[in-house]
Amino acid sequence: MTESVEASVPGAGLAHRVPDLGALELLLAVARLGSLGRAARELGITQPAASSRIRSMERQLGVALVDRSPRGSRLTDAGALVTDWAGRIVEAAEAFDAGAQALRGRRDSRLRVAASMTIAEYLLPGWLIALRAQRPDTAVSLLAGNSAAVAERLLADEADLGFVEGLTVPVGLDAAVVARDRLIVVTAPGHPWARRRGPLTAGELASTPLILREEGSGTRQVLAAALGGLARPLLELSSTTAVKASAVSGAGPAVLSELAVGEELSARRLVSVPVDGVHLDRALRAVWRTGHRPTGPGRDLLGLTRHNGPG
Repeated sequence: MTESVEASVPGAGLAHRVPDLGALELLLAVARLGSLGRAARELGITQPAASSRIRSMERQLGVALVDRSPRGSRLTDAGALVTDWAGRIVEAAEAFDAGAQALRGRRDSRLRVAASMTIAEYLLPGWLIALRAQRPDTAVSLLAGNSAAVAERLLADEADLGFVEGLTVPVGLDAAVVARDRLIVVTAPGHPWARRRGPLTAGELASTPLILREEGSGTRQVLAAALGGLARPLLELSSTTAVKASAVSGAGPAVLSELAVGEELSARRLVSVPVDGVHLDRALRAVWRTGHRPTGPGRDLLGLTRHNGPG
């Protein structure tokens, strides 16, 4: 056949001068099978598409690669040489692909989660059980702390996905609401508030020393914003469990997530005290570094929160 020659553009990048992998794989199949039609069928394309791809490659390289005849397809001398080079390129691409798969596998073999205390204790266990059913080979590490600590872990790249309870999304993070929660005032049954006939006022709650979480806690942040300020804490503790245990012991009133006190309220170890004129609903959010939306197991966990979280 007559060679079709097209000069390469000086200075053009490799992408313009080197055929793509699909074209090289087709050329290798033609060399192996001796037929353009059989090569096309093996690669799942039509014969006209295969012919067009070969002609395009010949124009790109500036040499004829394949002689076509009724008896089949035969490589030209230039085609045989290009096929040898093509084999090395395809082998290198296969090695590249294997390495990329190994990297994905290594990334997907672990998930680092940071969560505020309420979410870590009362929501994450169910989500992680569901994730394990989907990804049994993924090792999950959980770092529990207050919402401020969760943000710090994410920004330091010490966690892949976080969960927080605060009013706002920390700077440098993106977020999605995954659940809703409500804070309630609780006391031991023997506390005077448990025998009140009417609800507390916002002023009474704001002026009363309470058992509180530490600064940086999402629960404390929401409560302080709702009341416009708080009295000096009666006790300041670093976990929801510790706050709840202190309230059960009769040390004083506390404000806790409704998620955290269901069992104690049912057993009458704690009593819920209504408050007038205070909005204590809050959003629970998944958070991640801006521009780094979770992938792999992090993306799957985020999806599970939408299906298994409370309304």
